Amino acid sequence: MVQNRDIARVFYEIADILDLLGDRFKTRAYRRAARSIEGLSEHLADIAARGALEEIPGVGKAISGKIQEFLKTGKVKALDELRRKVSPGLIEILRIPEVGPRTVQTLHEKLGISTIEELQKALEEHRIRDLPGFGERSEESIRRNLELYLKQRQRRPLSSAYHLAQKLLKILREVPGVEQIEPAGSLRRWRETVGDLDILIASEKPVPIMKAFTEISDVKQVLAHGSTKSSIILSDGMQVDLRVVKPENFGAALQYFTGSKAHNIVLRRIAQKRKWKLSEYSLSDTKDGSVIAQRTEAEIYEALGMSWVPPELREDTGEIEAAQKNQLPKLVELGDIRGDLHVHTKWSDGRDTVEAMAKAAIQRGYEYIVISDHSKRVRIAKGLAEEKLREQIEEIRKIDEALTDIRILSGVEVEILSDGTLDLTDDALAETDVVTASIHFDTRGSEEEMTERFLQAMENKYVDILAHPTGRLVGQRPSYSVNLDKLMEAAKRHGVFLEINSYRFDLSAVEARRARERGLKLAVNSDAHWAMGLEIMKFGVAVARRGWLEAGDVINTLSFTKLRQIFKHIH
Repeated sequence: MVQNRDIARVFYEIADILDLLGDRFKTRAYRRAARSIEGLSEHLADIAARGALEEIPGVGKAISGKIQEFLKTGKVKALDELRRKVSPGLIEILRIPEVGPRTVQTLHEKLGISTIEELQKALEEHRIRDLPGFGERSEESIRRNLELYLKQRQRRPLSSAYHLAQKLLKILREVPGVEQIEPAGSLRRWRETVGDLDILIASEKPVPIMKAFTEISDVKQVLAHGSTKSSIILSDGMQVDLRVVKPENFGAALQYFTGSKAHNIVLRRIAQKRKWKLSEYSLSDTKDGSVIAQRTEAEIYEALGMSWVPPELREDTGEIEAAQKNQLPKLVELGDIRGDLHVHTKWSDGRDTVEAMAKAAIQRGYEYIVISDHSKRVRIAKGLAEEKLREQIEEIRKIDEALTDIRILSGVEVEILSDGTLDLTDDALAETDVVTASIHFDTRGSEEEMTERFLQAMENKYVDILAHPTGRLVGQRPSYSVNLDKLMEAAKRHGVFLEINSYRFDLSAVEARRARERGLKLAVNSDAHWAMGLEIMKFGVAVARRGWLEAGDVINTLSFTKLRQIFKHIH
């Protein structure tokens, strides 16, 4: 069973090797295609079967051919040829965040570094700082990013793990005897990265379920095959653990295996004080073994003297105390979202037209959508200069008049330049409905420099939203240096809304919670670059929920009438 992620990995590796060989143009093309493929909810084989591969953003004739080659043969000849040109160790070093091909080439040529282990040794011996153009600061940056890479190497971004889990759940639901099925562990808590998958099933007939699980076509290795627990390794290296329990134990098992460990430890202590025992089977009395609760999670939490805690909050960060006082927030839900304030179209680096994006938003039940294509500084994304932006605004107004089921707002994702000024004139910004400001270039400045750029940008009276304000891209790029507390203070002062970006996971849940505690309201956006990309809004909502946000904390849960009251210049 070939997965979309398998093909995405092929293109990421092609891009890495081309990076080392100095072919920057093709590198960008393959990375863009890989990112699009990762975000698909539909299987590539099905897309190929209906001849629609070239409708995927970034997928042209050449890349489409390679996808079909992989679907037929399980490999791509072009990748095999490229692998023979570069050491595998250098490719892995290139995957370290912020370590580019020129750095890798210098490390290889000057210090003979060809593997991660050799890089670690060079860092320990402080040999990198002596290279021309490096220094202590560069060496420390490489060390920090290497630590991040090694930490995340064994974990997968939530979106990838989520789509894999959905495919497995679909297969297992069809097995006779399955009464209930849920993912557990960090996936159910919607953590931004997932180490392995935990699946829990309620059934009176576990044996055929275990057989079906261990015989899934994508299984590379069966680690364990028991009557109630089995573990497999899929072809891409992901471990999946399946547990089958009796229906009456399902609630206790789901609570136990969802975690987190820290959350469960506190619950067990509360149970112990009452002379009870909390396990994966039940909450029971230690004296006589009688069952107090087991069938549902809600029963267990209620018996322990608290309201049910949503899985996203189970990290022992105050949720238990709040549940005991019945003071947990009513978390924002995907269904609360009434519009998307940050999407791209063919006018810049998106795949679909304004009309296609709007119609996709209508299908999701949205009341409004903001078209936020890049400004001219982002040349790689065909960013819009003032005149082009005005042409787009005119088109948006016409389509908005034609489509009566949704309001289409003109916006722009304007680049914050290195001196803190914006990439477009105020006159041009004044013609839009919503201005989103962000940084994509010159991101290696000091904390003071990066913070000042944002602060100056927020002083512009037309700026409404600050997009992905830390620059983080989970699993690929760490945050740049910025004083987020100062940004939050300025955002509140100027009436600017910070963004939770559903693709980048920037802000993080911890940062979103800090913003809420400061009284800020946030925007949860998809940053979608094609119509199907709107669906990743669920990951942004997950961040908001993990950050304790309620619907009232998110501006795009507002009706359009109320939304236009808080923005500065909707026409």
